[in-house]
Amino acid sequence: MVKQKIEKIENRNRNEDMEDNKSLLVGYVRKSNAGGALKVSINSDAFSDCSTYVTSDGQTYVPLVISLNALNRVIEGDRAVTTISQMLD
Repeated sequence: MVKQKIEKIENRNRNEDMEDNKSLLVGYVRKSNAGGALKVSINSDAFSDCSTYVTSDGQTYVPLVISLNALNRVIEGDRAVTTISQMLD
């Protein structure tokens, strides 16, 4: 039941935050039960499908996006969870 609830929230959040942009859902962010931290959950299959870039020092990164407005609502307790996505071209 909790998984279904999270999926519904993720779908609603994705629609609200990235209406016109195509994106790949990679994971989600929520507040810890104690409220002192943010918990970040990344789907490993989705993460492996993300595009990457390499910096001049040879390090490889995966660029991800979290809506600041949605994240602030999670921090303030107005929202339970928000999405982490990679923007697609």
